[in-house]
Amino acid sequence: METVNTTERLRELRRLMKEHKVDVYVVPSEDSHQSEYIAPCDARREFISGFSGSAGTAVITSEKAALATDGRYFNQASKQLDSNWHLLKQGLEEVPTWQEWTAEHSQGHKTVGVDPTVITAPADARKLTEKVKKKGGAELVGVKANLVDLVWGDGRPPRPNEKVSVLDIKFAGKKFEEKIEDLRKELDKKKSAGLIVSMLDEIAWLYNLRGNDIPYNPVFFSYAAVTPTTATLYIDESKLNKDVVPHLGDKVRIRPYSAVFEDSRAFGASLKLEDPIEGKPPTPKRKFWISTKASWALSVELGGEEKVEEIRSPIGDAKAIKNATELEGMRACHIRDGASLIEYFAWLEEELVVKRRNLDEVQAADKLEEIRSKKDRFVGLSFDTISSTGPNAAVIHYKPEKGNCSIIDPAAIYLCDSGAQYLDGTTDTTRTLHFGEPTDMERKAYTLVLKGVIAIDRAVFPKGTSGFALDTLARQFLWREGLDYRHGTGHGVGSYLNVHEGPIGIGTRIQYSEVPLSVGNVLSDEPGYYEDGKFGIRIENMIMAQEAKTNHKFGDKPWLAFEHVTMVPMCRKLIDGKMLTPGERTWLNGYHQEVYDKTKGFFEGDERTLKWLEKETRSIKMIEFTLT
Repeated sequence: METVNTTERLRELRRLMKEHKVDVYVVPSEDSHQSEYIAPCDARREFISGFSGSAGTAVITSEKAALATDGRYFNQASKQLDSNWHLLKQGLEEVPTWQEWTAEHSQGHKTVGVDPTVITAPADARKLTEKVKKKGGAELVGVKANLVDLVWGDGRPPRPNEKVSVLDIKFAGKKFEEKIEDLRKELDKKKSAGLIVSMLDEIAWLYNLRGNDIPYNPVFFSYAAVTPTTATLYIDESKLNKDVVPHLGDKVRIRPYSAVFEDSRAFGASLKLEDPIEGKPPTPKRKFWISTKASWALSVELGGEEKVEEIRSPIGDAKAIKNATELEGMRACHIRDGASLIEYFAWLEEELVVKRRNLDEVQAADKLEEIRSKKDRFVGLSFDTISSTGPNAAVIHYKPEKGNCSIIDPAAIYLCDSGAQYLDGTTDTTRTLHFGEPTDMERKAYTLVLKGVIAIDRAVFPKGTSGFALDTLARQFLWREGLDYRHGTGHGVGSYLNVHEGPIGIGTRIQYSEVPLSVGNVLSDEPGYYEDGKFGIRIENMIMAQEAKTNHKFGDKPWLAFEHVTMVPMCRKLIDGKMLTPGERTWLNGYHQEVYDKTKGFFEGDERTLKWLEKETRSIKMIEFTLT
C-alpha cells in the first residue's frame, strides 16, 4: 500500500473551488447510484486522497483536507494518506463525523459544495445543510461540474460500456413481469404515483438482467421507473445484447440513460395537486417514491420534498428475501466454491511446508482464482481476494498488489477472504490458517472468534428480531476478555449480484435495527479479531434464515434459525479444544462431517486434497472440563 503525493491534485482542486465560489468541497466515495463498489472512472475520492478503501468521505477546504472512514480502514488509511490529510476515525470518541468537520470549517458564512448526483437527498444533503447553517455557514450548493473530474482530466478512465444480458429463469426463479406486478400492488396500497429506481443491483434484479460495468458486481449503469401503467429502463441501447429487447418485450420501454432527469421533471410536473388549504400551498394527491439512497439531483428534478417521498426501497426488501430457486442455487454454488477453497488450501500448505517455496500474496490469490474458474457456472470473482500474511491480516480490507505485497510466511497467520460470482449464486468465505506453530494468543483469539461464529449459527429467535439484536451473540466471548472488532458481524449477500446487499445485516449500524430478519434472507456470519502490526483473525460462513422447529411457539408467532451453506473446514491448528463447550464441539464435528460428505466427491484422483480434507475435518474428541 503506497502513499500517493496529493499536493498538486489538491492545489488544482482548490483553484477550481475558488473559480466556482466554493470554500469547502465534499468528495464522497459513491457514484451516482450510491454503489459501494464503483467503476474506476468514479473513484474520485481515491484519486484526490490516495486512499483506496471502499468507504470514506473526503472534505477539502482552502487550507486543510480531511478523510473520514470507519474502523475497517483505520490501518490502511494511515498508511496511504500523505501529510496533506487529516484522518477522521469515525466511531471513536471525540472524533467528529465528516459532516461535523465540514460544518465546523464552514463557519464565517462559507459555502460548501458537492456534486449533487453523488450525494443522497435525505441522509446527506439535507442533514449537511442543517449542520452548516447551524454553525454559521452560508449554504450547501450543488456544483454540476464534478471538480475532481476536472482535476483528473484526460487521465480519468473511460466510462464502461459492457454488454447486458438476460439471467435465465432457471437461475432467477421468478419472472420480471411478476416482480413488476408485486411492486405495482405496493404502489397502489401506499397510494404512490410511481418509483424511480437508482440502485444498480435493484434494477438488475427487477428486470432479470446482468451486466459487467462495475468490477466484481454483475450490474450495469441504468435507471428505472415503474408507475401503475408503465415500466421504463434507462440505458444506452448499445449496451444491450440481442436477447434483452425480446426478453423485455412490450412490457418495458427503453430510454437513453440520461433521459431519466428529463423524464423526472415531466413526472413531477404531471402530479395533480390537492385543493389548497387556507394558508398552505397545494400539495400533490400522490407523490413519487425514491429510495433514501437516491441522489439529491434526482430528488430536485422530481420537484423536491413537495412531490417526493423518500422511502426504504421496496425492491431492496423484496430482493433480500430469496426465492426457492435462489436459495437452492446458493447451496449448490457454495459446495462448488468450498471445494475450490479446500483444493487451494491443500495446495498452499504443500507449497509452503513441503516444497518450502516462496509465494507472495498475489501469486496465491491468482492460484485460487485459477482453481475457482474451472468450476461449473463460474462467472468471476465477487470482490478482490484478501490474501494476507502475518501483520497484513490485521488490515481488515487488505488488498495485495503485484510487486507491492508480502511473501507468505508459513510461521505466521494467513487470512484469506474471497468469493466468486456463479450464475446460481454469490459466495463470500473467510478462513484463517496457520501452517506452523501458532502462539497461545493466536489460538485463544481464533477460538473466541469461532465460538462467536457458532453462536450466530445456532441462534433461534422470534420472527421480528433484527440483526442488530443478534450482534452481541458473536461478540460476547471476545468481550469477556476485553476484546472486540471494528466491523459488522454480518452483511446481506445477493444472488449472482452484489456481495454486500442491504437492507439486512448483523451489526451495530442503526439501519440493521430497522429491518427484521426474514425467512429467505442470506447473510454472512463473520466475527474477527485484529492486533495491528501482528496478526488478524476472521472466520466467515454464509447463512440463510429459515423457520425453526421449536417445542413451543410463544406468542403464537414463527421462530427463525439459520442454515449454513459455506463448506470449508475450520483450521484445526488454531482451535483450543478446551475452550469449547460440549455443544460447540458437537456443532463443529457435525459441521466438519457435513463439509467432508458434500465436497469429497470433487477430489477423486486428487490424493493431496483428499488427505488435507480428512486431516482438517477429523473429529475433535470430547474432553471433560469445568465451565467458569
